[in-house]
Amino acid sequence: MHPRNKQINGYNFAELIAALPSLTAFVIKNKYNTETIDFADSNAVKALNTALLKCNYGIGSWEIPEGYLCPPIPGRADYIHYIADLLQGSNYGKLPKGEQIKCLDIGVGASCIYPIIGKSEYGWQWVGTDIDSVAIDSATKIVAENSSLVSAIDIRLQQQVRDIFYGVLKPNELFDFTVCNPPFHASETEAKAGTLRKLNNLNEAKTGKVYRNFEGQSNELWCDGGERKFVLNMIRQSKNFGKTCFWFTTLISKQTNLEAVYEALKVADAAEVKTIPMGQGNKISRIVAWTFLNAEERKIWREKRWK
Repeated sequence: MHPRNKQINGYNFAELIAALPSLTAFVIKNKYNTETIDFADSNAVKALNTALLKCNYGIGSWEIPEGYLCPPIPGRADYIHYIADLLQGSNYGKLPKGEQIKCLDIGVGASCIYPIIGKSEYGWQWVGTDIDSVAIDSATKIVAENSSLVSAIDIRLQQQVRDIFYGVLKPNELFDFTVCNPPFHASETEAKAGTLRKLNNLNEAKTGKVYRNFEGQSNELWCDGGERKFVLNMIRQSKNFGKTCFWFTTLISKQTNLEAVYEALKVADAAEVKTIPMGQGNKISRIVAWTFLNAEERKIWREKRWK
């Protein structure tokens, strides 16, 4: 876990229950006599997330529609902290904070989780986009019901499924970075199989049932061609916006996709590519970041926006 992650020492259930007393009903003891929850129980996961957001990020109202993904907050926070490190490394060791930093979340989802964490931890401004109107309505509601988010997060519907940047970005709009958690699977069948593996890993007793909260919606967990095709499309489209964003970034969950990603970035003529390893428990992932700005353009960008 990243050193700045608020959950680096585990969950403090005393503090979390103080913030959300209803969490008490879901706290159990594991075989090591340590407090935890049943992560296969969707209601327990939602209660834990609600408590974490309230206790650690000042979010008083947070609710997602039935059937939409309830993201693991520590993992999402790690992505944000590693992006902060990326910016710091691009700025002579000084971490750019505050509302002058503008961020694009591609696939903001119903939970609005990346903008919430990024705003709370670093004061950044956000634009969150999604192709799912229900997710857009949910994220918009979360922003509207939390005063700390209202002026910091702009939620936009992407009406063209195949477009990532076109149609949602305003003329001459500049972003310091993008984040993206692309659909992992290539089909619904593959997504359900993955969900069952996850649930069976969480439970000693095996299950054949896919719990709705973990299944998610089609655009959240799968798309034609899966993660590989989505990211390659993102790379191709990003070239046309290369002078309006400092760092494009995305999660890459499958190591086998890296070769194709690096080749696509070479073809797109990216000026610099970085790979940032991430890991929590048994899960290994990485962030791939790229920029089309040359050294002089990056210097001008820093001087104008990151002082």
